[in-house]
Formats: sequence, C-alpha cells, structure tokens
Amino acid sequence: MPEELYRKMKKRSDVKWSDVARRAILERLEALEGPVGYHATTEELREKIAKAGVKLEKIPIDEAVVHHRRMRELARKRISTIRAN
Repeated sequence: MPEELYRKMKKRSDVKWSDVARRAILERLEALEGPVGYHATTEELREKIAKAGVKLEKIPIDEAVVHHRRMRELARKRISTIRAN
C-alpha cells in the first residue's frame, strides 16, 4: 500500500477500513460474476417467472424500473450487512 494512502487512512480512525474493503470486493465480484450466492441463468429465471404466472410484457416499464431500483437497493443493504467471519 502506498505510504501516502496509508497515512490518509490512519487519519480517519472513524472509518472501519476492513468494512470498506469487504464491500468493495463484494461489489467487484458481483460486477464480474453476478450477485454473490446467486447463480441462476436467464433461462432459469424465465422458467421461474413463467411458473409464477407473471406476464412480463404486461408490466409497465416505469413500474419495472421502480422495482428494479428497489431490488438493487435491498441487495446493497444485504451486502453491507454481511459480516466477515
């Protein structure tokens, strides 16, 4: 780690740097591999949606966008509460 970065981090004792690093690592993994702990393919998701009787083409796009944003927010909260063992 560069010395200058280390000094800046030491000045901010109010920040839990291990939590910051953990969240950054999880976000990067999800960007590369998809949500951590979730491995369904698009086709598997389509099958689940069809079995549930949901007609995606009937959902207004603005409503879908609202739900998508809410799901992302909940996923971020879930990730941020994961504690390293």
